[in-house]
Amino acid sequence: MNGQKRIRDYGIVIGNMASGERNSITDVAGVRVGHITLDEGDIKTGVTAIIPHEGDMFKEKLVASSHVINGFGKSAGLVQIEELGTLETPIILTNTLSVGTAWEALARYMLINNLDIGKESGTVNPVVCECNDGYLNDIRGLHVNGEDVFKAIENANVDFLEGSVGAGRGMVCYDLKGGIGTASRKVNLNNKEYTIGVLVLTNFGSLENLTIDGKKVGKKVITLRENANENKEDKGSIITILATDIPLSYRQLKRVIKRVYPGISRTGSTTGTGSGEIVIGFSTANRISQYEAEDVISLKVINENKINRIFNGAAEAAEEAILNSLICADTTTGVDGHIIYSLKEYIDKVL
Repeated sequence: MNGQKRIRDYGIVIGNMASGERNSITDVAGVRVGHITLDEGDIKTGVTAIIPHEGDMFKEKLVASSHVINGFGKSAGLVQIEELGTLETPIILTNTLSVGTAWEALARYMLINNLDIGKESGTVNPVVCECNDGYLNDIRGLHVNGEDVFKAIENANVDFLEGSVGAGRGMVCYDLKGGIGTASRKVNLNNKEYTIGVLVLTNFGSLENLTIDGKKVGKKVITLRENANENKEDKGSIITILATDIPLSYRQLKRVIKRVYPGISRTGSTTGTGSGEIVIGFSTANRISQYEAEDVISLKVINENKINRIFNGAAEAAEEAILNSLICADTTTGVDGHIIYSLKEYIDKVL
């Protein structure tokens, strides 16, 4: 996508299921992703926006769910998603100390585009997730501003960069350069093709545990580094966004998004105590009207007996998305002279 060399270009194909056309979360019709990357001197940060559909998100909400794998995080908006089972705004990703700024900007964006919010209707639930990019970024400088959030939303497209971009600019994954990654899987139900798409923001893991398609490559990478004995403990965070056009209830979606964890663990994660691991999922199949007039409405859902193949797709897409976040990222020198190398520096030597 966008000419970047992804993990499949190195001969690594994860799992057995077919991917979508772009192998991206944007294979789910209507989903778009945009970035703003801040990269100047010690500033290595940014914003990534996920737009769930092309209509009015507040007036046409989507069935959604969230799942906390490990709750060392500062996300906003999860409580209402859990209570109501709906998503009514884009999803914004950024660094830990910029959650408040992103929340206010997203609220302003929704107010500009929905004059009824706070008047004819209730207020709005902006959704913001984060990872700590402070090892490479001057996080104390609070460099993200509201305009960056607006621009990331405006930049949203079906094709977008992965790796060291947007919210992923300063992220570190398995002691290598992490960031934004994506992948998708196709599922056939009743002779109709559906899609599961995953986008990750990766900032977790210990290098010695890094595993690619079942191969323990992390220890091999360590032997190639000058500081061969240096290995940091597993800590950090991963935010996972799962989109699908499969008709799912809130409960079914909750079950599906829990299955991203096998995909995360296959890359070598053991989920450290200081890891913020959050999953948000949404389905574009059903729209929930803000101003529904009927007392009883109908929503399509799948036959529960067919859900296993969806579980498999979620796990495979999550695993591949993480690997894409690593292989698409570039070696980066950040704040205080910290250098984090790209997986690209080693991959031909360890596979």
